[in-house]
Amino acid sequence: MDALMLEGGFAEAPVQSAHAFRAAMMAMAMPGRIEAISGARGPAPLSEAAATLILTLCDPETPVYLAGAHDTEAVRGWITFHTGAPFAGPEAAKFAVGDWAALHPLDRFGIGTDQYPDRSATLIVEMPELLAEGAELTGPGIKDKAALNLPDVAAFQRNRMLWPLGLDFFFTCGGRVAALPRSTEVR
Repeated sequence: MDALMLEGGFAEAPVQSAHAFRAAMMAMAMPGRIEAISGARGPAPLSEAAATLILTLCDPETPVYLAGAHDTEAVRGWITFHTGAPFAGPEAAKFAVGDWAALHPLDRFGIGTDQYPDRSATLIVEMPELLAEGAELTGPGIKDKAALNLPDVAAFQRNRMLWPLGLDFFFTCGGRVAALPRSTEVR
């Protein structure tokens, strides 16, 4: 077993996972709000935020899909050791991790069903930067409007038209996270 797989987990799992879960839920509840999130350090190219989300949200019951440069033996070993999460293709994944280009096409991910809209995938999109500017966001959790530098406004507008089905998104960069649930309107 590679020693690097053993490193980078939470030093104080109960406390750090609780803080990370709160940051993730605050980001999802307030779309466009950028939250600090830290505690895990996975192998490259995982950002600290993406690694922390994976440790917080994944377990042996949540299949993960790794896209593009994120699909490495080191990342797979690290996720397996720290979470026990299985790996799956995009159609069966509950979480997917990668940069925007590698996660395409988006229509290969599950969007839920009429009976179970919650059985959709959540994509963790690694971003080169995370800024509260660009696309205008409105909807649940946003007082008036918010802004976030989204990689492709049209893709998120199409996703919103699927409501109550659709994908949810976390955007990560360094030790920061923002979210865009499927209920958010994007302009």
